[in-house]
Amino acid sequence: MRAEKNYLIAEVETHLKKSDYVILANFSKVTVADVAELRKRLDVEKAEFHVVKNSSLRVAAKALGLPEFEGSLIGPTAVVVGGKNSAGVAKILKKFFEEKQKLEVKVGVMDKKIITAADLAKIADLPSFEALRSQLLGLFSQNAAAFVRVLDARVKKEQPAAPAATDAPAADAPAAPAA
Repeated sequence: MRAEKNYLIAEVETHLKKSDYVILANFSKVTVADVAELRKRLDVEKAEFHVVKNSSLRVAAKALGLPEFEGSLIGPTAVVVGGKNSAGVAKILKKFFEEKQKLEVKVGVMDKKIITAADLAKIADLPSFEALRSQLLGLFSQNAAAFVRVLDARVKKEQPAAPAATDAPAADAPAAPAA
């Protein structure tokens, strides 16, 4: 029996090492079909959903130096790990919960800090990284365009208006004889 426990703990440690975050969820009302659908959605972010024993998770988390989340290890527990985009994973979990009303996020750990379920919901509401990047680039380009318009207006204000038709030949002047 001891070898089996060591194997389970090692397996949970392997899952926890896959990313900088781990999200614990209560899956008691989730069906097998729901889990399959959730795993398919999480696959987009390269994240994984694993059902784990609380005792194995407790030992593995302690071995990896994760913060204490003992109070969250009540009832059936699943972990969501993997992928680089923790906000994207939080969005998927929030949307899944809103649609199915079955999966309950217990707590999360990001960068070895405890994140409450409420904080994870706030993270899920943030725009995606790509959207934030495009918003920032839009701000840069708007400011640059405004700066160019200000410079252009200043240059036009400081330069005197070009005299109208000073180089054009007079219409009444006789044409030069052709040689």
